Amino acid sequence: MTKAVFIDRDGIICKDRDDYVKSWDEFVWIPGARKALKRLSGNHRTVIVITNQSAVGRGLVSRLSVEDIHQRMMRGVYQAGGKIEKVYYCPHRPEDDCNCRKPKPGLLLKAARDFALDLKSSYLVGDSLSDVEAGRYVGCTTMMVRNDKKAGSVRNLPRDKTRPDYIVSDLSAAVDLILKLDYADR
Repeated sequence: MTKAVFIDRDGIICKDRDDYVKSWDEFVWIPGARKALKRLSGNHRTVIVITNQSAVGRGLVSRLSVEDIHQRMMRGVYQAGGKIEKVYYCPHRPEDDCNCRKPKPGLLLKAARDFALDLKSSYLVGDSLSDVEAGRYVGCTTMMVRNDKKAGSVRNLPRDKTRPDYIVSDLSAAVDLILKLDYADR
C-alpha cells in the first residue's frame, strides 16, 4: 500500500482569506510552500490536497472556478519540481451535513480507495482542529501548522481526539519532520 501526505490548501499552501479564494488572481502562495512540496514529492510519498470549499455551496464561486484554481496550483507545484497527485474538495456548507466536509473523513477515505493508501502510515498537515480530527479519525499522524489567523486554536488545544500529534510552524517544517520520522522508521 502507498503512503500519503494529505495537505489542507488554505493557510498551508496558499494564504487564507476571510472572503474565500474565489479566483486564481486571489490565490497567493505561502512562501516556501512549492519548495516544501517538491521535497516531499521526491521522497516516495503521494501528495494529496484535501480542502473544504464551502464558497461553492454558498454560491460565491463555481465548481469550475475552484477546479481551475486547483489545476493552476498543481501546475505551479509541478513547474517547481514537485507533484500533487490529486485535489479532493468538499463544496458543501457546514449545515449541509455531508460526509466529505472535514472533520468528517469522507475525502480521506475516497483518496484511500482511489490510490490504495495506507492511512495508518500517512500524514495529515492542516491548520485547523477539523483537519486534525479528520486525520485522527482514519489513523493518520497529524500535524497542525501554527497559523496567525487561527493562533488561538493552537494555544488552547483540547486534550481529546482533536489534539494533533505534532505542532509545526509551516509546511516546510512539517516536511522536515515527516522526512525525519520516515528516516527513523527505516
